[in-house]
Amino acid sequence: MRYRPEMKKTNNNLFLERMRSPDIAAAIAEGTSTVIVPCGAVEQHGPHLPMFTDAEHGTHLGAEVAERLGNALVAPTIRVGCSEHHMTFAGTISLREETFRAVCNDYCKSLSRHGFTKICMLPTHGGNFKPLENMLEKLKDTAEDGCTVVAFTDLIALVETWKEAVEETSGLGDRVGGHADIAESSLMLHLHPELVKEDDAQQGFTAELDETAIQKIINNGFHTVTPNGILGDARGMSKKIGRDCLSAVADLIANYFREG
Repeated sequence: MRYRPEMKKTNNNLFLERMRSPDIAAAIAEGTSTVIVPCGAVEQHGPHLPMFTDAEHGTHLGAEVAERLGNALVAPTIRVGCSEHHMTFAGTISLREETFRAVCNDYCKSLSRHGFTKICMLPTHGGNFKPLENMLEKLKDTAEDGCTVVAFTDLIALVETWKEAVEETSGLGDRVGGHADIAESSLMLHLHPELVKEDDAQQGFTAELDETAIQKIINNGFHTVTPNGILGDARGMSKKIGRDCLSAVADLIANYFREG
C-alpha cells in the first residue's frame, strides 16, 4: 500500500526550528543522525499559484522524507533560491549562485558541528538542482569529519515521477511540464487551497523542453519561452493528484537518501 500523507498529521518534532535545544541534543544522542535541508524558492508560479510554492513544497516534502527515513530531522527550509531566470515576473526574489552556495555551506558547517552524521540537501526548485550538484564536493569538505553530505539532483527523475503519479491518478500525465503545471498546482491545492486561483489555471509551454529551450530560459529569461510562467498545463488540478505527487516524490527521495 502506498504511503498517504493524509494518514497522519505533520509531526512538529521533525522540525529542528520548532524543537528545544535539549531535545535536539537528546535526539542526536539517541540515534537521530540525519538532517534534511529543503532548498526552495520565492518566485512566480503562473497567474494562479503563490510565490512561496517551492519553499512550502520543500518544507512539507522534507517532513514526508524524514518520516520515511525514521532517524531524521528537518532543518529550516532555505526559502529563497537561484531564480534569476524568473526575475521579469513581479515579486520574484533571487540569490546569486555564490550566495546560495555560501548559505548551504554554513548550514552544513553548523549542522555537522552538532553531531549529525548525514546531511541531505533537498531542492524543490528547478534552479537549485545544478548549483547543488556543482557545490556538493565542497559541501562535503565543509562538514565536520564523520559527516557526509548528499544531494538529490535528478530533476528529470522528479518530473517523471510527477508524470507517473498524475497519469495513474487522472490520466493527465501529459500536462506535467515541471513548473506551475498540474502537479505543482495540485500540490498547492492540497497544502493551501485558499491560495490557489483555480479559475486562472492555464496551459503554458507544452512542447518538449529540450536543450535549446532550456538555454533560452537561462540566457534570456523564463518569459521568452512561456509568457504566462507555466511549463506544462495547470488545468485539471485536484487535491488527490497533489497528495499522490507528494507521496510518490517522497518515496523516490527517501530511497535515494537511504541508499546514498
